[in-house]
Amino acid sequence: MKVYNDFFGPYGGRYVAEVLHGPLAELEEAYKAAIADNSFREELDRIRREYIGRPTPLLYAENATARIGGGRIYIKLEGLANTGAHKVNNVVGQALLARRMGKRRIIAETGAGQHGLAAAAVCARLGLECVVYMGEVDIDRQRPNVFWMELFGATVVPVGSGSRTLKDAVNEALRDWASSFTSTHYLLGSALGPSPYPDMVREFQSVIGRETRQQLEEAGVNAEALVACVGGGSNSIGFFSPFIEETTPRLVGVEAGGRGRGAGNHASRLSGEGRPGIVHGYKSLFLLDDDGQVLPTHSVSAGLDYPGVGPQLAALGEAGRIEFLTATDSEALAALKFFAATEGIVFALESAHAGAAGMKIARSWPKDRSVVINMSGRGDKDLFIAARELGAANWAEFLKAEAARCESR
Repeated sequence: MKVYNDFFGPYGGRYVAEVLHGPLAELEEAYKAAIADNSFREELDRIRREYIGRPTPLLYAENATARIGGGRIYIKLEGLANTGAHKVNNVVGQALLARRMGKRRIIAETGAGQHGLAAAAVCARLGLECVVYMGEVDIDRQRPNVFWMELFGATVVPVGSGSRTLKDAVNEALRDWASSFTSTHYLLGSALGPSPYPDMVREFQSVIGRETRQQLEEAGVNAEALVACVGGGSNSIGFFSPFIEETTPRLVGVEAGGRGRGAGNHASRLSGEGRPGIVHGYKSLFLLDDDGQVLPTHSVSAGLDYPGVGPQLAALGEAGRIEFLTATDSEALAALKFFAATEGIVFALESAHAGAAGMKIARSWPKDRSVVINMSGRGDKDLFIAARELGAANWAEFLKAEAARCESR
């Protein structure tokens, strides 16, 4: 079994400072050895069952299907995994690998906070030190996850440079790793960065797709489309992985359409505005200006506003195996409301982008066709954003009263 690729077509590679070539080569060899070791894979499978709670369910969304009146909608409930999102699949794999390498300190970057939360939780479980870099903007809009990270014992380091979001958190994590790699593993959270990270993250996230395939077969369902949101790409590439070499089903990645077109209003790389470039140690498609500088991005979801995309997704998009759509902020919020009202499920804002696209696909199809949406995370973390954006009448008054109670303690 081939477990390592340096490039995916023209994208990928290892474009890093000389000081990181040795640590990345060490990581590559350790990864190859671990993934071929039955004892490593058995421990990984055990933790998936006992700690993550795998397999996660595949739900037939019959109420949503009936309301839309088109094709059948199925939802892969990845948000029911321990810590609330798909991120924990990759974290467990890399944390076990780090421990096997003798690295006792873990650093991670996070945007929406789900990767940081998973890293903090798994490090607590395995007895590893954890440091999470997070942009100041993301800390403000994802405060609940910051609270839980710190409760698990992680140190959350605010990043105040640049746009103060995920891009800048990655920069700081890479700087840390360059000076601490002898004792530290950089637990990168998405299927991007210098090799071997895109391969590792896809491998550890491919459990989502393998389970989905088995669950569809057991249910006797022939899914014509799989839909997943795409920021950096970890949930989507894991979801799509077992189907990539086949001609069906249709694979649909959904990017953040934000407020609309124009620099700073969206994070749509593969849907029309991405340019080839090298950022964060790998070559892919990025939102860049004419001078090659990274453009600002926007999304109502903190996890989809990264300016680039994983190299394998970029290659598969250009090859036509994966098609890329966008969902705007308002469409994602509408999908969040729809699935809450029809199925009693609260999508994370990132996942709600996939929900919005899945609704459109199902609406255009006859009743005998099926679409599977990967709900990559649940929306507990987005309470403050969702309540504000959806106009909860009493929300501001509640926050004022809660602030007063905190100050009076």
